Amino acid sequence: MIKQYSILNNSLVETTDQPGSVIVSINPDQQERASLCSMYHIDEHTLASALDPDEVSRIELSDTTTSLIWKRALNCSAKDNFYFNVGSFGIFLTGDNLVVVAEEELTLLGSGSRHNIKFTTPLELLLAIILGTIQHYLGHLKVIKMIAHDLQRRINTSMANEHLIQMFNLSESLVYYTNAISANGIVLGRLRTLADKLNYEPRIIEIIDDIVIENNQCLRQAEIYSTVFSGLMDARGSLVNNNMSMLLKNLTIINIVFLPLNLIAGIGGMSEFSMMTHGIDWRISYAVFFAAMVVLGWITAYVLGKVNFTSMNPFEIFRLKRKKFH
Repeated sequence: MIKQYSILNNSLVETTDQPGSVIVSINPDQQERASLCSMYHIDEHTLASALDPDEVSRIELSDTTTSLIWKRALNCSAKDNFYFNVGSFGIFLTGDNLVVVAEEELTLLGSGSRHNIKFTTPLELLLAIILGTIQHYLGHLKVIKMIAHDLQRRINTSMANEHLIQMFNLSESLVYYTNAISANGIVLGRLRTLADKLNYEPRIIEIIDDIVIENNQCLRQAEIYSTVFSGLMDARGSLVNNNMSMLLKNLTIINIVFLPLNLIAGIGGMSEFSMMTHGIDWRISYAVFFAAMVVLGWITAYVLGKVNFTSMNPFEIFRLKRKKFH
């Protein structure tokens, strides 16, 4: 699908009756690819690279066309299990035309999109698109940080692997983000060098310098997040294992407390107990028997706490659990 736009008042207006200076092609077929290559002097291999999600960022300069392969953050939803990914798209500046080729729709080019760079020429629009992708990365990094805090809160009390897997996905996504932003930074450095050779206007060079700073800050932030995530992944896995161990420990304490009670209850349920207490009213004898079991349970729990079987008295654990639920 190919759409044409005209630049008007710092925005893009779609044109249908006349050719536009901005051409946007989303997932073009073979016929559309051939048309783009012939009309705008785009190399066929470079055009195919723009649609390859694993293609690295690069910039190529020919006699008529400046070709830019750029990495961008793809949109993500909860159904993707918090897996953020990156993709590639191509920007081709040829004469007074700007050709954008992507495999998926670009929200950066929507009619309602906001751009921090006022553009009146295709070159300025190219810089606005690049800055928009960097800000998109920054927005995703903020979302990743929020998701990580929520997952950390759940992992603190979780004994399943679901939240841990989601945290692994976030950590892997940050590695891809760091690699993509770093590759984009190299391209920006080359673009800055070409700006001097091609005698760009001082305002354009200043914009490129600002974009380079913005990309470096974005890269630094992604690296920090990635380092923190990778450094704490083992600790988070140990936390889940510790939660499971604490659960088994508490269940073991409960079993130990009730073990002698089960023995006595089994004896009390036999006919010998009735024979031993035949001279006493059964309501009194069984009430005393029940009270003895309760006292024995308390004594067992108290002894377990004294021998440091658990760092906290089981009844204190029970009280804190009750308080938490209430």
